[in-house]
Amino acid sequence: MSLVSNGNLLGYDGLRVVVTGCASGMGEATARILGELGAEVIAVDVKRPNVPHAAYHETDLRDPAAIDATVGAIAGAGGGPVARLFNCAGIPHTFGPLDCMLVNYVGLRHLTDSLLPHIVDGGAIATISSGAGMGYLANMATVGELLAITDPHEARAWCESHPKEIREGYSFSKECLIVWTMQTAVAWGEQRRIRTNCIAPGPTDTAFMVPTVAELGRAYFDAFPYPTLGRMATAAEQAWPLVLLSSEVMGVVSGTVLYTDQGMAAGFFTGTLQLPTP
Repeated sequence: MSLVSNGNLLGYDGLRVVVTGCASGMGEATARILGELGAEVIAVDVKRPNVPHAAYHETDLRDPAAIDATVGAIAGAGGGPVARLFNCAGIPHTFGPLDCMLVNYVGLRHLTDSLLPHIVDGGAIATISSGAGMGYLANMATVGELLAITDPHEARAWCESHPKEIREGYSFSKECLIVWTMQTAVAWGEQRRIRTNCIAPGPTDTAFMVPTVAELGRAYFDAFPYPTLGRMATAAEQAWPLVLLSSEVMGVVSGTVLYTDQGMAAGFFTGTLQLPTP
């Protein structure tokens, strides 16, 4: 059964889109939806995805040279400019703090910055952050220090020299994505009419969660507050908001962090919800 009832409304038919991390989880669901909406999907991941795609570029986001090669291939493929970029690649904290920072923020940003000249004026960028990044306001000075570094090699060196600041890697990387999304929205909008937004999911039932559930225990996540659904979200339930953010019907929305967490962030901010104890 198709996930799509009216592809024309969202304006993806015939658009060339790049989706990173599309071999599994939310990225896979995003690429599948975009394909059913008529988009030409350019896949970027460490392994080839099973979803239909027009081209595939094997890319390790920890490696700036690999990113440069991928951007060069996309830009020189003769398929035309990129209309949308979906930054879905990411790894959990179990990979270690440095790898988390390199994949989830440093490499993701380098790919975006490098691809930006090849994105059409009026295009859009959508990124998967996390509800784990909701504490960004308490860390703005440190986040801003890293965001001021544009070279990926220098950014790696900063992460290596600031183990206390990056903590376990995951939450800080997601804080960086939220602030970076807000920070770039005005300049990219004024210069190129490019919109940039991110979603901040709560716990989602994908392979990404397996090591975290194994570490913290199933009972912890069973006790987690799920106000809207009473369960973890599915990958498709997270992919749809991401796709909608970069669609034509969301033309006034930019610089936004959309908490796709069933109302959890609202509960934590107002004190009406509490996290369970691991």
